[in-house]
Amino acid sequence: MTPRLLYRIVAIAEAITWTLLIIGLILRATGMTELGVRIGGGVHGFAFLCYVLATLFAGLNLGWRRSVILVGLASAIVPWATIPFERWAERRGLLAGDWQRHGDGRLARLTGWVLRHPIPAAAIALAAVAIAFGTLLWLGPPTGWSTRFA
Repeated sequence: MTPRLLYRIVAIAEAITWTLLIIGLILRATGMTELGVRIGGGVHGFAFLCYVLATLFAGLNLGWRRSVILVGLASAIVPWATIPFERWAERRGLLAGDWQRHGDGRLARLTGWVLRHPIPAAAIALAAVAIAFGTLLWLGPPTGWSTRFA
């Protein structure tokens, strides 16, 4: 899978799950059901974490400037902004090419390992996202964190 294809998939998935979350919020606001927020919010949270991971890995691997990586990460906060960001990155050639190693530091060694072992790396990445997602579910909404740890 090329960086371009991976990034396009997660950008679209993140945008679609924004739609699910917003529908859930509308259903809750109209008093119909809370279930839409639970399902849409959970699916969106998982897609959001996957997008963040993909943005960091693609950006670092393809040599994006820090400001571009930060804009890519910020695009996940605005509903449906990941698709315009992905299209912008594509037009600028930021997603061109294949996965590559840069430099000799720890990040380059990690990238090299990921590129040589894509299936275990993907499994570890998904497990990390699942752990982060589970932890966030356990913590509950940020508005309740102060009472949870008081």
